[in-house]
Amino acid sequence: MFFFLLEAKKLASQYQKEADKCNSGMETCEEVREKAEEALSAQMKLTAMWEIRARQKGWRENVAKSNAFPYFI
Repeated sequence: MFFFLLEAKKLASQYQKEADKCNSGMETCEEVREKAEEALSAQMKLTAMWEIRARQKGWRENVAKSNAFPYFI
């Protein structure tokens, strides 16, 4: 009977270690996702700022697309 109790404790310890690893991995993943969201938000703000500046200088999207095409041929 003592053997089964010891084996059960050993298995419980192993499962706990695996659960701890999993939780640690999830936390790391969440941190990376949050940083990626922040970087994307900053990039979108920068893009919007440059688009506003370009429009103030007279840039229009349809003209830019039609003028850009011949340069790629």
